[in-house]
Order: sequence, then C-alpha cells, then structure tokens
Amino acid sequence: MNTAEAKRVLEAALICSPQPLPVRDMRVLFQDALGADTVKSLLLDLQNDWAQRSVELVNVATGWRFQSRPEMREYLDRLHPEKPPRYSRATLETLAIIAYRQPATRGDMEEIRGVTISAMIIKQLEDRGWIEVIGHRETVGRPALFATTRQFLDDLGLSSLDQLPLADDPVQRAELLASLTQLEDPAPLADTSAPDSPDIPPISPEASTETGDSPLAN
Repeated sequence: MNTAEAKRVLEAALICSPQPLPVRDMRVLFQDALGADTVKSLLLDLQNDWAQRSVELVNVATGWRFQSRPEMREYLDRLHPEKPPRYSRATLETLAIIAYRQPATRGDMEEIRGVTISAMIIKQLEDRGWIEVIGHRETVGRPALFATTRQFLDDLGLSSLDQLPLADDPVQRAELLASLTQLEDPAPLADTSAPDSPDIPPISPEASTETGDSPLAN
C-alpha cells in the first residue's frame, strides 16, 4: 500500500468514527504493518491536506478527529438553534480550581474560593464527564481527590493540560474556561450529538479508590 492509499484509509476511518481515534487503533487498519511514527506522519500530511477546508483534523486527548472549524459554528448553530448548557460562575470557578490545581479536594476548593461549594456543583461536573475522583488524601476523613478527565480536554479541543490558557488569578482562570466552554465540542463529521445536560440534583456519591495523582497532570 502506498502513501496515498494509506491516507485514504485513515481519512475514511476518521470521518466515519463517532469518537476520536488513537494511533494504536488506526494501526489496526493496516494490521500493524505501519508503525506508530509512520501513522503520525500520515496524519500530519492529512492535516495539511485539509488545512484550507471548513473542517480540520485535530489531535485531542483521546485521539484524532475531524471537526468543523470554530468560524463555522455561527452557521452550523442555525441547524440546531437550541442553546448549549450555561454554567454558573461558581461552577466555572470550581472547575478552574480543579483544572489548574489538580488533584484537589473539596476542602481545597472551598479554601481557595472562600465559600462552601455545593454538592450539586461537584455532581454536575461529574455528570458532565469533566471531573472524576482519582483517589483519596491520606488525612482525617480521607477526602476525595478530584481531577479533570480526558473528556474535559476533548470537549475543549485540547490534547493536554499544558494547553490550558495561562492565568494566575482564580477568577481569570474561570473566565478563560467560560470562553472555552462557549467553543466546546466543535461539530464532528460523524454524528456524536449528545442530549442536553439536565439539571443535576444535589447528590454526592463517593468512589472508593486508592490515593493517586491525576493521569493528565504530567
């Protein structure tokens, strides 16, 4: 198989996939005959091929995907005029603390914000798939340690936490995340639409896991 044929195979798989594809899955397309470095090189070539089009090939936390360019959203939203879920300032500030200071306990968040954090906020972020319990701090009460998920990065179109905008002030961080969430989940070429996020009741289940650091923190 020559380079052009391999790129066509990758292109078809990525366009038809309902979720991002990691390199290891794309190697299966060629029965592992192509190494990871070769597949990555082909993806970069394919990315350049689509550089002047209305959709782009991007690398997010869980793999590669085609998605509409941000400047197309104004027009695509006309097909689905329903408003995306809005998040309160308290929710975004809590998310910002976790994203920039992870792993963090609820006590850490409350100390930084200076107010009690509602269990509904934590549950809303968990149900949205943006945060998860990754362990427990070895102290009195063994409070849960929260970190962001790969879904959080995917929805913001980021491949790693290093790509989060730089900011020192917690309020500024929340504002930056607010601007990012307005651009979240650019329309993929495959149909991956999800139902609107419902109002989340104030329930706060705790997972039982061993203490650990965020797998995305490095």
